[in-house]
Amino acid sequence: MSNYKDLFYTVPDGLTLYARDYPGPSEQAPVVLCMHGLTRNSRDFAAIAPKLAVTHRVLVVEQRGRGRSDYDSQSDRYQLPNYVGDMLVLLAQQGVTRCATIGTSMGGLMAMAMAATQPALFSHVVLNDIGPVVAQKGLDRIKAYVGSASEFPDWAAAVDYTRRINGPAFPRFSDDDWQAFARNIFIERDGSVVLDYDGAISKPMQAAQEAAVPPDLWPLFEAFGDTPLMLVRGAITDLLDDDCVAEMRRRKPAMQYVEVPDVGHAPTLNEPGVAEAIVDFING
Repeated sequence: MSNYKDLFYTVPDGLTLYARDYPGPSEQAPVVLCMHGLTRNSRDFAAIAPKLAVTHRVLVVEQRGRGRSDYDSQSDRYQLPNYVGDMLVLLAQQGVTRCATIGTSMGGLMAMAMAATQPALFSHVVLNDIGPVVAQKGLDRIKAYVGSASEFPDWAAAVDYTRRINGPAFPRFSDDDWQAFARNIFIERDGSVVLDYDGAISKPMQAAQEAAVPPDLWPLFEAFGDTPLMLVRGAITDLLDDDCVAEMRRRKPAMQYVEVPDVGHAPTLNEPGVAEAIVDFING
Protein backbone atom coordinates (compact mmCIF):
# COMPACT_ATOMS: atom_id res chain seq x y z
CA MET A 1 0.00 0.00 0.00
CA SER A 2 1.43 3.37 -1.00
CA ASN A 3 1.85 6.11 1.57
CA TYR A 4 0.87 8.81 -0.90
CA LYS A 5 -2.20 9.72 -2.92
CA ASP A 6 -2.21 10.34 -6.67
CA LEU A 7 -2.93 13.99 -7.43
CA PHE A 8 -3.85 15.04 -10.95
CA TYR A 9 -4.41 18.68 -11.84
CA THR A 10 -4.98 20.63 -15.04
CA VAL A 11 -2.98 23.66 -16.13
CA PRO A 12 -4.32 26.49 -18.33
CA ASP A 13 -2.97 25.10 -21.62
CA GLY A 14 -5.00 21.93 -21.10
CA LEU A 15 -2.40 19.43 -19.92
CA THR A 16 -3.14 17.18 -16.97
CA LEU A 17 -0.13 16.91 -14.67
CA TYR A 18 0.66 14.54 -11.82
CA ALA A 19 2.07 14.71 -8.32
CA ARG A 20 2.48 12.32 -5.43
CA ASP A 21 0.68 13.76 -2.41
CA TYR A 22 1.97 12.54 0.96
CA PRO A 23 -0.71 13.73 3.40
CA GLY A 24 1.41 14.52 6.47
CA PRO A 25 0.21 14.31 10.08
CA SER A 26 -2.80 16.65 9.74
CA GLU A 27 -4.70 18.85 7.31
CA GLN A 28 -2.95 21.85 8.86
CA ALA A 29 0.55 20.44 8.30
CA PRO A 30 3.01 22.71 6.48
CA VAL A 31 3.90 21.76 2.91
CA VAL A 32 7.13 20.69 1.20
CA LEU A 33 7.26 20.90 -2.60
CA CYS A 34 9.81 18.51 -4.20
CA MET A 35 10.91 19.28 -7.78
CA HIS A 36 13.03 16.89 -9.83
CA GLY A 37 15.70 17.46 -12.48
CA LEU A 38 15.43 17.70 -16.25
CA THR A 39 14.81 14.05 -17.16
CA ARG A 40 13.60 12.72 -13.84
CA ASN A 41 10.31 12.09 -12.05
CA SER A 42 8.68 11.73 -8.64
CA ARG A 43 10.46 8.45 -7.89
CA ASP A 44 13.63 10.45 -7.13
CA PHE A 45 12.07 11.49 -3.81
CA ALA A 46 10.58 8.12 -2.83
CA ALA A 47 13.02 7.63 0.06
CA ILE A 48 13.05 11.13 1.55
CA ALA A 49 9.36 12.01 1.12
CA PRO A 50 8.07 9.67 3.87
CA LYS A 51 10.65 11.14 6.26
CA LEU A 52 9.45 14.65 5.49
CA ALA A 53 5.80 13.51 5.76
CA VAL A 54 6.24 12.84 9.49
CA THR A 55 5.80 16.60 9.97
CA HIS A 56 4.74 17.96 6.55
CA ARG A 57 2.41 17.37 3.67
CA VAL A 58 4.74 16.57 0.77
CA LEU A 59 3.91 17.30 -2.87
CA VAL A 60 6.30 15.51 -5.24
CA VAL A 61 5.62 16.75 -8.73
CA GLU A 62 6.24 15.40 -12.20
CA GLN A 63 6.79 18.15 -14.74
CA ARG A 64 4.97 18.09 -18.08
CA GLY A 65 6.51 15.44 -20.31
CA ARG A 66 7.71 13.30 -17.41
CA GLY A 67 6.28 10.26 -15.67
CA ARG A 68 2.50 10.28 -15.39
CA SER A 69 2.12 13.91 -16.48
CA ASP A 70 0.88 14.57 -20.00
CA TYR A 71 3.39 14.99 -22.78
CA ASP A 72 3.17 18.38 -24.49
CA SER A 73 2.45 18.28 -28.23
CA GLN A 74 4.20 21.65 -28.53
CA SER A 75 7.80 20.93 -27.59
CA ASP A 76 8.71 24.63 -27.42
CA ARG A 77 6.69 24.77 -24.21
CA TYR A 78 9.25 22.52 -22.48
CA GLN A 79 10.96 25.52 -20.91
CA LEU A 80 11.53 26.89 -17.42
CA PRO A 81 8.84 29.60 -17.44
CA ASN A 82 6.15 27.03 -18.22
CA TYR A 83 7.40 24.60 -15.57
CA VAL A 84 7.35 27.42 -13.03
CA GLY A 85 3.85 28.41 -14.12
CA ASP A 86 2.67 24.84 -13.67
CA MET A 87 4.00 24.77 -10.11
CA LEU A 88 2.30 28.04 -9.20
CA VAL A 89 -0.97 26.69 -10.62
CA LEU A 90 -0.66 23.53 -8.52
CA LEU A 91 0.03 25.48 -5.33
CA ALA A 92 -2.82 27.90 -6.01
CA GLN A 93 -5.25 25.05 -6.69
CA GLN A 94 -4.21 23.39 -3.44
CA GLY A 95 -4.51 26.61 -1.46
CA VAL A 96 -0.80 26.61 -0.60
CA THR A 97 0.56 30.13 -0.09
CA ARG A 98 3.76 29.17 1.73
CA CYS A 99 5.88 26.03 1.64
CA ALA A 100 9.38 24.64 1.83
CA THR A 101 10.97 23.30 -1.35
CA ILE A 102 13.65 20.87 -2.46
CA GLY A 103 14.83 21.42 -6.03
CA THR A 104 17.24 19.05 -7.75
CA SER A 105 19.12 20.56 -10.70
CA MET A 106 16.39 22.03 -12.94
CA GLY A 107 14.08 21.94 -9.92
CA GLY A 108 16.51 24.25 -8.14
CA LEU A 109 16.47 26.69 -11.05
CA MET A 110 12.69 26.60 -10.82
CA ALA A 111 12.88 27.40 -7.11
CA MET A 112 14.96 30.49 -7.88
CA ALA A 113 12.47 31.67 -10.50
CA MET A 114 9.50 30.99 -8.23
CA ALA A 115 11.08 32.98 -5.40
CA ALA A 116 11.62 35.90 -7.77
CA THR A 117 7.94 35.74 -8.75
CA GLN A 118 6.59 35.23 -5.22
CA PRO A 119 9.21 36.30 -2.65
CA ALA A 120 7.13 35.20 0.34
CA LEU A 121 6.36 31.72 -1.06
CA PHE A 122 9.17 29.67 0.46
CA SER A 123 9.85 29.08 4.14
CA HIS A 124 12.99 26.99 3.41
CA VAL A 125 14.85 26.17 0.18
CA VAL A 126 17.11 23.20 -0.51
CA LEU A 127 19.09 23.42 -3.75
CA ASN A 128 20.43 20.04 -4.84
CA ASP A 129 23.58 20.39 -6.95
CA ILE A 130 22.63 23.57 -8.73
CA GLY A 131 23.54 27.23 -8.52
CA PRO A 132 23.23 30.47 -10.46
CA VAL A 133 26.13 29.47 -12.74
CA VAL A 134 25.66 26.14 -14.52
CA ALA A 135 29.03 24.72 -15.56
CA GLN A 136 29.35 24.33 -19.34
CA LYS A 137 30.97 20.91 -19.03
CA GLY A 138 27.98 19.47 -17.27
CA LEU A 139 25.52 21.23 -19.53
CA ASP A 140 27.26 19.84 -22.62
CA ARG A 141 27.12 16.33 -21.12
CA ILE A 142 23.40 16.61 -20.47
CA LYS A 143 22.66 17.98 -23.94
CA ALA A 144 24.60 15.08 -25.46
CA TYR A 145 22.37 12.36 -24.02
CA VAL A 146 18.93 13.87 -23.40
CA GLY A 147 16.48 12.77 -26.05
CA SER A 148 18.88 10.34 -27.77
CA ALA A 149 18.61 6.67 -26.76
CA SER A 150 15.26 6.01 -25.11
CA GLU A 151 14.05 2.45 -25.78
CA PHE A 152 15.65 -0.88 -24.91
CA PRO A 153 14.58 -4.52 -25.40
CA ASP A 154 14.90 -5.52 -21.74
CA TRP A 155 15.91 -4.37 -18.28
CA ALA A 156 19.46 -5.66 -18.64
CA ALA A 157 20.04 -3.33 -21.58
CA ALA A 158 18.40 -0.44 -19.72
CA VAL A 159 20.62 -1.01 -16.68
CA ASP A 160 23.69 -1.14 -18.90
CA TYR A 161 22.72 2.19 -20.48
CA THR A 162 22.06 3.72 -17.06
CA ARG A 163 25.48 2.66 -15.82
CA ARG A 164 27.24 3.88 -18.96
CA ILE A 165 25.64 7.34 -18.89
CA ASN A 166 25.80 7.91 -15.13
CA GLY A 167 28.83 5.83 -14.10
CA PRO A 168 31.26 8.75 -13.66
CA ALA A 169 28.86 10.45 -11.23
CA PHE A 170 28.41 7.39 -9.01
CA PRO A 171 31.71 5.49 -8.89
CA ARG A 172 30.76 3.59 -5.74
CA PHE A 173 27.42 2.24 -6.95
CA SER A 174 26.87 -1.51 -6.65
CA ASP A 175 25.00 -3.68 -9.14
CA ASP A 176 21.93 -3.37 -6.92
CA ASP A 177 22.28 0.42 -6.94
CA TRP A 178 22.31 0.46 -10.74
CA GLN A 179 19.25 -1.78 -10.87
CA ALA A 180 17.40 0.60 -8.55
CA PHE A 181 18.60 3.65 -10.51
CA ALA A 182 17.31 2.16 -13.77
CA ARG A 183 13.93 1.41 -12.18
CA ASN A 184 13.69 5.08 -11.23
CA ILE A 185 14.20 6.41 -14.74
CA PHE A 186 12.70 3.68 -16.98
CA ILE A 187 9.27 2.07 -17.29
CA GLU A 188 7.92 -0.86 -19.29
CA ARG A 189 5.72 0.10 -22.23
CA ASP A 190 4.45 -2.03 -25.11
CA GLY A 191 6.99 -4.78 -24.51
CA SER A 192 9.98 -2.46 -24.30
CA VAL A 193 11.81 -0.69 -21.50
CA VAL A 194 11.69 3.06 -22.16
CA LEU A 195 12.93 6.21 -20.47
CA ASP A 196 10.08 7.76 -18.54
CA TYR A 197 10.08 11.14 -20.26
CA ASP A 198 9.24 12.70 -23.61
CA GLY A 199 12.40 12.86 -25.74
CA ALA A 200 11.13 16.17 -27.12
CA ILE A 201 12.04 17.92 -23.84
CA SER A 202 15.50 18.28 -25.37
CA LYS A 203 14.39 20.28 -28.40
CA PRO A 204 14.29 23.78 -26.85
CA MET A 205 17.67 23.35 -25.11
CA GLN A 206 19.25 22.02 -28.29
CA ALA A 207 17.91 25.02 -30.22
CA ALA A 208 19.07 27.74 -27.81
CA GLN A 209 21.35 27.80 -24.78
CA GLU A 210 19.08 30.20 -22.89
CA ALA A 211 16.25 27.65 -23.12
CA ALA A 212 18.33 25.32 -20.94
CA VAL A 213 19.67 27.93 -18.51
CA PRO A 214 18.68 31.62 -18.43
CA PRO A 215 21.74 33.84 -18.97
CA ASP A 216 22.03 35.59 -15.57
CA LEU A 217 20.64 33.80 -12.55
CA TRP A 218 22.34 35.76 -9.78
CA PRO A 219 19.38 38.17 -9.47
CA LEU A 220 17.10 35.14 -9.00
CA PHE A 221 19.43 33.73 -6.34
CA GLU A 222 19.35 37.08 -4.57
CA ALA A 223 15.53 36.92 -4.66
CA PHE A 224 15.65 34.33 -1.88
CA GLY A 225 16.40 37.24 0.43
CA ASP A 226 16.60 36.02 4.02
CA THR A 227 14.85 32.71 3.28
CA PRO A 228 16.77 29.88 4.99
CA LEU A 229 18.87 28.11 2.35
CA MET A 230 20.66 24.79 2.14
CA LEU A 231 22.96 23.74 -0.71
CA VAL A 232 23.63 20.04 -1.28
CA ARG A 233 26.51 19.39 -3.68
CA GLY A 234 28.09 16.27 -5.09
CA ALA A 235 31.83 16.48 -4.43
CA ILE A 236 32.66 15.38 -8.01
CA THR A 237 29.81 17.17 -9.78
CA ASP A 238 30.41 18.62 -13.25
CA LEU A 239 27.47 21.06 -13.08
CA LEU A 240 28.34 23.21 -10.06
CA ASP A 241 31.89 24.58 -9.95
CA ASP A 242 33.81 25.52 -6.80
CA ASP A 243 33.86 29.19 -7.81
CA CYS A 244 30.07 29.31 -8.00
CA VAL A 245 29.72 27.62 -4.61
CA ALA A 246 32.18 30.08 -3.07
CA GLU A 247 30.22 33.04 -4.46
CA MET A 248 26.90 31.56 -3.26
CA ARG A 249 28.34 31.21 0.23
CA ARG A 250 29.78 34.71 0.12
CA ARG A 251 26.42 36.19 -0.85
CA LYS A 252 24.45 34.01 1.57
CA PRO A 253 26.79 33.37 4.53
CA ALA A 254 23.99 31.75 6.56
CA MET A 255 23.38 29.14 3.84
CA GLN A 256 23.88 25.61 5.13
CA TYR A 257 26.19 23.50 2.99
CA VAL A 258 26.30 19.72 2.63
CA GLU A 259 28.92 18.17 0.35
CA VAL A 260 28.37 14.53 -0.58
CA PRO A 261 31.65 12.62 -1.08
CA ASP A 262 32.29 10.44 -4.13
CA VAL A 263 29.10 11.59 -5.86
CA GLY A 264 28.64 13.70 -8.98
CA HIS A 265 25.50 15.22 -10.47
CA ALA A 266 23.22 14.92 -8.73
CA PRO A 267 23.14 13.45 -5.23
CA THR A 268 20.22 11.05 -4.83
CA LEU A 269 19.57 12.41 -1.32
CA ASN A 270 19.72 8.79 -0.13
CA GLU A 271 23.41 9.05 0.76
CA PRO A 272 24.32 8.59 4.45
CA GLY A 273 23.15 11.50 6.55
CA VAL A 274 21.88 13.66 3.68
CA ALA A 275 18.15 13.09 4.08
CA GLU A 276 18.47 13.54 7.83
CA ALA A 277 20.27 16.87 7.36
CA ILE A 278 17.53 18.07 4.98
CA VAL A 279 14.73 16.99 7.33
CA ASP A 280 16.42 18.75 10.28
CA PHE A 281 16.89 21.89 8.18
CA ILE A 282 13.28 22.03 7.00
CA ASN A 283 12.02 21.37 10.52
CA GLY A 284 14.35 23.98 11.97
